[in-house]
Amino acid sequence: MVTNITNLGRSGLSDWLVQRASAIVLALYTLFIVGYLLFSPGLDYATWSGLFAQTWMRIFSLLAFVSLSAHAWVGLWTVTTDYLKPTGIRIAAQSIIILAIFVFLVWGIQVLWGA
Repeated sequence: MVTNITNLGRSGLSDWLVQRASAIVLALYTLFIVGYLLFSPGLDYATWSGLFAQTWMRIFSLLAFVSLSAHAWVGLWTVTTDYLKPTGIRIAAQSIIILAIFVFLVWGIQVLWGA
């Protein structure tokens, strides 16, 4: 029987679903941004800031930030669990990774919703 080591009781199915759902959100966000850049030839600061001033765009960007964080955590958790066998080193690496992901997420939210 396989036991959970550091994934806090999650199943492989939940990790798989998080990866797929977050990948879809990130793909949609990327397609939107690339399409917006392609179809806005005279893009200037006022237009760009006008786009991000809209509530729906802020919510979409927030969803993309959260998706990126979840996607990165599941992926890096999987890599560290597979390749870092000593428990102390694995836990230390995962702690640093989760702290960095949290800091980047909070920073992104602050940039997006800040003054």
